[in-house]
Amino acid sequence: MTNKLELYRCNVCGNIAEIVLSGYGKLVCCGEEMELLIPKTHDEMEEKHVPVIEMKDGNITIRVGSVLHPMEEEHYIQFIEAIANDNKYLKRKYFKPDEEPILTFKCECKEGISSRELCNIHGLWASSEVTHDR
Repeated sequence: MTNKLELYRCNVCGNIAEIVLSGYGKLVCCGEEMELLIPKTHDEMEEKHVPVIEMKDGNITIRVGSVLHPMEEEHYIQFIEAIANDNKYLKRKYFKPDEEPILTFKCECKEGISSRELCNIHGLWASSEVTHDR
């Protein structure tokens, strides 16, 4: 069974698929079952991959890493997602290698929010730890 918002990767061609609605069956690409991406939540370096979520006056800012992740042609953040904890709201921003990996938007996410990001080399990372600046 697949679950809403899960991410899957084809290990042959690199396609990424996100589940929009839960269902039964297995995802297959290039003749092989796709791999479910499990987000990592702890970075050995403690600074470059885990999303940092800040809320202030209804604005949410998500940065990739407490020290901003490098954005080079060979190593960069492909996207950041913000997901309301009730799974009713999703915001995604895609990046190019020369852009800062920061997502800022306005949201009244009363149930809370979590974030995940995809690094082209180190995979999927997630955080639900939110800093409230009053």
